[in-house]
Amino acid sequence: MPLQESANSGRNVSPTLVTGQWLTTDELAGILNIDPSTLRRWRTARPPQGPPFVPVSDRVTLYSAVDIEHWLRSRRVDPTLAA
Repeated sequence: MPLQESANSGRNVSPTLVTGQWLTTDELAGILNIDPSTLRRWRTARPPQGPPFVPVSDRVTLYSAVDIEHWLRSRRVDPTLAA
């Protein structure tokens, strides 16, 4: 994944980090068909549970679509292999 230099900071930034799809707690809860409070509970559990997240501020938490996909794939159970 190529890195680009940020114009203001001179730091290397991955283009997909900034341009990739990010979801709010409510958006992800809707996709997973769970209550947003479940995601909040997972985040505050010790140790944290659920998909990786980015606490942007006290009131805003974002989830990367790429991280969500990886998390879901890691939890996948294939019944034909479980037997």
